Amino acid sequence: MVFNFALTQGKYKGSSFCLLGRNPIFTNPRELAIVGGTGAFRFSRGYAMLKTYYMDMQTGANTIVEYDVYIRHY
Repeated sequence: MVFNFALTQGKYKGSSFCLLGRNPIFTNPRELAIVGGTGAFRFSRGYAMLKTYYMDMQTGANTIVEYDVYIRHY
């Protein structure tokens, strides 16, 4: 999975960071790598721990996932 987070408010407005990795949705918790970003997060590294709290198995459309993100940026 590749996932880009764009920040739109606060101190890091206009910056973004990118998560990359395998996302086995039924494994709790799971870890994805932060492989860079833009703005304040250029050359950033880190990881995100993901945990699925709810998933609508009928449609797959409604899912609640917690992202705990740890970023080192320069």
